Amino acid sequence: MPVLTAAVVVIGSLCVLNLLLTLGVIRRLREHTELLTRPAQHHGGPGTPVGEEVGDFQASTVDGQPVARADLAAAAGETFVAVLTPHCRPCTEKLPALAAHLRARSGGALVVVVGDAGEAADMLATLSPVARVVVDKPGGPVATAFQATAFPTMLTVAPDGAGRLRATANLLDVPTHSG
Repeated sequence: MPVLTAAVVVIGSLCVLNLLLTLGVIRRLREHTELLTRPAQHHGGPGTPVGEEVGDFQASTVDGQPVARADLAAAAGETFVAVLTPHCRPCTEKLPALAAHLRARSGGALVVVVGDAGEAADMLATLSPVARVVVDKPGGPVATAFQATAFPTMLTVAPDGAGRLRATANLLDVPTHSG
């Protein structure tokens, strides 16, 4: 009888411990779900907040053309800016859709590829015909000017003389155009 009582106590204790651990996991899952579903800061995602000026930068495109914030601010229309990296799976998966979107746009487009040009060769080959493309190092001046800390970052810069950010989007929202 004492062995049976001890076995019941041990099994009961294990069940209580299992219940406490399960409740702890459920609480953590709820916290993570809340963090994942909370709207991103800055009205739509990582990067410069909507209405703020894009930081100052000067760079050269892969074709050797100079590009700077002043060019975006003085453009005839809105400039669509995409900040990508070859290490980002959504960036590479949606590359054809992004190229089609850029091809169909009437305004200007600037693509900033953060990383090594050799690793981004496919990206550069796809995007160079449809946009001005700049290769920037991680933490480089162009990605920093747009405050791009996550990839992909999509922005629209207004031609208001100050280069203020008009909107942000996620690469997954880029529509595809047939034509």
